[in-house]
Amino acid sequence: MDLIWGLPLVLMVVAAASYFAYLSRLLPFLRLGHTLDLLQGRFSDPDDPGEIPHFQALSSALSGTIGMGNIAGVAIAISMGGPGAIFWMWVAGLLGMCTKFFTCTLACMYRKQDEDGIAQGGPMYFIEMGLGPGFKPLALMFAVCGMVGCLPLFQANQLAGLLQAEWEVDRTVTGLIATVFVGVVILGGIKRVGVATSRLVPGMFILYFFSSILVVVAHYEVIPALFADIFRSAFGGQAILGGAAGLTFKEVLVTGIKRAVFSNEAGVGTEAMAHGAAQTREPVREGLVAMLGPFIDTIIVCTLTALVILSADVTPSGNGVAMTADAFEQTMPYLGSVILLVTFSLFAVSTMITYSYYTVKCARYLFGKRAGNQYVYVYLLLIPVAANWSQATAVNIIDTAFALMVIPTLTATILLAPKVVEEMRRYFRELG
Repeated sequence: MDLIWGLPLVLMVVAAASYFAYLSRLLPFLRLGHTLDLLQGRFSDPDDPGEIPHFQALSSALSGTIGMGNIAGVAIAISMGGPGAIFWMWVAGLLGMCTKFFTCTLACMYRKQDEDGIAQGGPMYFIEMGLGPGFKPLALMFAVCGMVGCLPLFQANQLAGLLQAEWEVDRTVTGLIATVFVGVVILGGIKRVGVATSRLVPGMFILYFFSSILVVVAHYEVIPALFADIFRSAFGGQAILGGAAGLTFKEVLVTGIKRAVFSNEAGVGTEAMAHGAAQTREPVREGLVAMLGPFIDTIIVCTLTALVILSADVTPSGNGVAMTADAFEQTMPYLGSVILLVTFSLFAVSTMITYSYYTVKCARYLFGKRAGNQYVYVYLLLIPVAANWSQATAVNIIDTAFALMVIPTLTATILLAPKVVEEMRRYFRELG
């Protein structure tokens, strides 16, 4: 896994995002007002191709990104890369907004009808439809890795670890209960997923946001020093939770970028599958909506988690989410554990709901709709299994699969980027 997620892949992620920012001249960033109008449905048409409205597409994507990566992932980033890793998570988050604009615009530009005549979007489709049959191996590579990378291994593992550590709940019991909740939703397809996540995401975001703000305010006197430490350690330092000393700039950089990509998924291609289901005839609209994802996920939620962890005297453990829970518990005894139990459970379940759509969509691409739909049962069976795995096993499998998904997604996006710029200019020109 370390070989795949090395400096070359990190440089590819950063260089590609920088290239997208240069090509777009950052024009999408200047259209925030229009983006908010899109989320409110002011330009929506129920007759447009696609399956779910813009807001539900964003909610589905966010339910996949706002989750264990924001909680356990941040703790792992700090323990392995020190506070400086957070700086590179910010950099990756801001650049990731450009990446998401391009990948999600492409997801709607190059859609392909399935056996039922429903337009399907995602990296495998824009690779095949945008680049032609000669690039089909890249599409197949993405779909195969997506079937593995979007399995619920990390979410089930971290949720089970938290409940065992805090409430002594058996890991298998947690896995079985989660399987039932997730199964009830995902067996209804993307429309039910969209409805469920559009209700879950705002509530869980608000609950976590204000809970984190309470902890940050309680430690307000150390917050300036924490920010200074983040910037000072960005080019090498010490992993304060893990105890590792003498971290090099490369280790801090790779850790921060890797954990940010795992958190906001910019460049991985998963988010393009959710946004590719949006109802729209204007691909640029969905690209604009998708840009909000990394900002909410990484710049807001991950930063709050980092400040909560860094401001507390947390004892390192083998479970990242338990470390974050300890930080909340120190500031809000008793109440903190209850709030975190509810929040973490919502985060984990909502992510598993969205990931089920991703992994089944990859299976459908490879095996056809009828056979691919059966993969959902493999997905559900793995939830209680993964609940009993070690954190290292779950993280290594998902990180490796994500890395292998980045390669075809960014390769195709770089090649098709001029098409996105052409479409963007046309849209903004007609919009006035």
